[in-house]
Amino acid sequence: MERRWVCLATLGPIGVAALVYIVVVRGFIEGQADHTLAWPMIGILPLFVFGMWLLTVTASRMAVLIALASTAMLVSSAYETFVLLNPEVAAEPWFPLFNAIGLTADGTATAAFLMVFATFPEGTAEHRWQRIAVVFLWTPMLAGPLTLLTTPHVVMSPYIGLSGDAIPNPYAVPWLEWAAPAVQYLIVQPAPAVVVGLTVLGTRALFGTPEVRARTRVMALVVAAALVAFALWTFFDHWIIQLFVYASLITIPIAAIHGILRYGAFDIAPVDRGPLVARSSNLLITVLYAAAVATPAVLLAPPLRVVPAILLTTLLAVALLPLRSWLQRRLHRTLFGDRERQFEMLGELGARLEQAVEPRELLTRLAEAVREGLDASWVRIELVGVDGAIAPAPVGFASADAAATAAAAGEAAVDVCDLVHGDETLGRIELGPRRRGEYGEAERMLLRTVAGQAAASVANVRLTAQLAEQLDELTASRERLVAAQDDERRRLERDLHDGIQQDVVAQIAGLRLARNRLQRGELTAPELAALQEQARDTLRELRELARGIHPPVLSDNGLVAAVESGVARYPIPLEVSADAALRATRFPDDVETTAYYVVREALANTAKHANATHASVGLARSDGHLRIAISDDGCGIGEVPGSTGATPMSHGGLANIRDRVAALRGTVRVGPNDPSGTTLVVELPVDTAAPAAGQEAPVG
Repeated sequence: MERRWVCLATLGPIGVAALVYIVVVRGFIEGQADHTLAWPMIGILPLFVFGMWLLTVTASRMAVLIALASTAMLVSSAYETFVLLNPEVAAEPWFPLFNAIGLTADGTATAAFLMVFATFPEGTAEHRWQRIAVVFLWTPMLAGPLTLLTTPHVVMSPYIGLSGDAIPNPYAVPWLEWAAPAVQYLIVQPAPAVVVGLTVLGTRALFGTPEVRARTRVMALVVAAALVAFALWTFFDHWIIQLFVYASLITIPIAAIHGILRYGAFDIAPVDRGPLVARSSNLLITVLYAAAVATPAVLLAPPLRVVPAILLTTLLAVALLPLRSWLQRRLHRTLFGDRERQFEMLGELGARLEQAVEPRELLTRLAEAVREGLDASWVRIELVGVDGAIAPAPVGFASADAAATAAAAGEAAVDVCDLVHGDETLGRIELGPRRRGEYGEAERMLLRTVAGQAAASVANVRLTAQLAEQLDELTASRERLVAAQDDERRRLERDLHDGIQQDVVAQIAGLRLARNRLQRGELTAPELAALQEQARDTLRELRELARGIHPPVLSDNGLVAAVESGVARYPIPLEVSADAALRATRFPDDVETTAYYVVREALANTAKHANATHASVGLARSDGHLRIAISDDGCGIGEVPGSTGATPMSHGGLANIRDRVAALRGTVRVGPNDPSGTTLVVELPVDTAAPAAGQEAPVG
């Protein structure tokens, strides 16, 4: 079982039993006694409830110390009540042992509280001498056993108001009586331990590092106020001074709650601080409310009858209820912000996003809504680019004034929240400094809520932009295809007109002349041979022209053979690699034609621009795709003269390749080659493929 649950199971029943005894005896059985319930119910009870609550949420040593100190205070108060209401027990032989328990309870409360104060909020001191000094803070716990062994009479607690000089102590050891004065002034009187504890706390709060001073400042002020209050109570027993004492004790758990919220005291994780502080503060407010309502009626119960006591309690409960509600609302607003304002902001954000009709306008409205809701000096929204990195320029920006706009250009964001949709990070929201104060947990929680709500809209913005870009690219691609087809048609017309057409016209004229000479009997065999040779030349030119449109080797022998047919004519060494299965496979005509012209276009670009000494073409089939990789060892795509360093996919040969591949729903990637040069990777979807002529289809 964890330490905290052991302590809770042990200290809780002891403290509750002591408190019940005090309330029953002082408030009901001995109502006429000269005692009040203010000290246990207002001074101790809030500390005890806070300490028990801490043990339910953390196993921190500091939580155990607060629970131990408050429980010891209740035990000490119960001891005092018992002795004052039963003075005859002083004559009992067991009374010195019982008194030692009371002294030990007083010393335990003192030592535990001093440890909490001196080492708050982490439970450890920074310097070696401080860590050694806090060991001596435990000496007050020895008051009971040491007085029992060294002092021949009973040493009563200074807070009980009785003297034990006339009560013999049969448990004293004679040869230890010499140490009685030292025990009395160094241990029973806790002043030395108090001085040591306050010295450690003071040096940390005044001379520690800036971080240590910030962490201990509030607790040091609370301890100083409590010391002043108890010092005044020593000399002036007035109800105003008593009220000051009780208020200083109540501020101890308040300072501890502040330490939880700001600095993670008691080893409480940041994500749990807000909810736990809200829970502990509500519990503390409820305890104080109950004590304030019940105490007057309990104290006045003997002179008052039952009905007036009930009426007094009811009136107090009704009168203090608005104060309790106000404190809880104020606390909730401090921890989590103004919920009404946050809900209003979220509602306005939805309306703003619905009204935006243009992507940049939507993001600008989102930035403005965040700026107004969080009172930020400026807000900018950046999206992730296609490469996965944040785009260099913000796409949404809002600022409070011109000065904030100018400051945003030169300062980093003080807080950032990612825009996440599903598992994808779309961008981020950056906040400038807050106009008033700093961002707390409430503002950060609101920012996360807004980011989660706006992520879907931002995803739609990105999708809209991508679709618009793809539409523009598709339109441009179609225009390029039409232009390319027109250029090809004009080239064919020019080649036919300037070449083959002239040859055919010449052959027609030659045949007409041969017919005339045949009629006159002048035609000779060499003239017919010349006409035959001209016909062969025309046929050869037609074949070459047809080869430029669709090479016969591609139709006859397949893609790999067509690619390899140009190896010998390529101006630099060229290597073609493909496995036997691919060589024996035929693909649909559109796939083979596209792949062939992709290779030709890519190799032509390499020969013209890359300044390469070697090139390679790799053909493979996997996962329903034909993969073509063309690599070279040239200067690289970003170093081509006239290039800007980005991949020039919008014009030239690469644009032609992309357009051809896009027509078959394929993909094109261009990247660097290792160690130098460029690699072009094209993947074309192939649903079915047939074996080459004369080959059997592969089984399975």
